[in-house]
Amino acid sequence: MKSEIQIKVRGYHLDIFSHVNNARYVEFLEEGRWAALENSNIARDLINSGYVFTVVNINISYLAPALVDEVIVLRTELKKIGNKSITLSQKIFKTIKGSEQETQVIDAEVTFVLVDVKTGKAVQVNDEIRKLFTEG
Repeated sequence: MKSEIQIKVRGYHLDIFSHVNNARYVEFLEEGRWAALENSNIARDLINSGYVFTVVNINISYLAPALVDEVIVLRTELKKIGNKSITLSQKIFKTIKGSEQETQVIDAEVTFVLVDVKTGKAVQVNDEIRKLFTEG
C-alpha cells in the first residue's frame, strides 16, 4: 500500500511564526492516511465489515518548515503489521522553488488498530485484513 497526495499550504494553516502549525501537520497526516485507504478500497472494505480505524500512537519528527503557497507532497506507505496494530510511514516533502530538489518537512509513524463497532474492542489482524494492506 502506497499513496501520494499534494496539499497547497494556505494562510489558515500557519501559526504566528508564519509556518505551518504543528497541529495542522496531524491533520495533513490524517488526510494522507484516508487518501491511501480510500484509493486502495481498504477503508470501504473494512468499514463495511464493521470496523473503524483508531489511532493509538503518532510519532512526528519536524524537520523543516512549510510556508504559505508552497505545495507539499505527502507520501504514505505500509511499514508493518502486528497482531492487533498496523503502522504506516508518512513523510511530507516540499520542493524548493525553482528546482526539482525536495526537502523533507515531516517524518512520521502512525500506528492504529481496527475496532469492532459492535464490541468496541480491537480486533486481531487476520489473514484477510493482512491481505488488504499488503495487496491493496
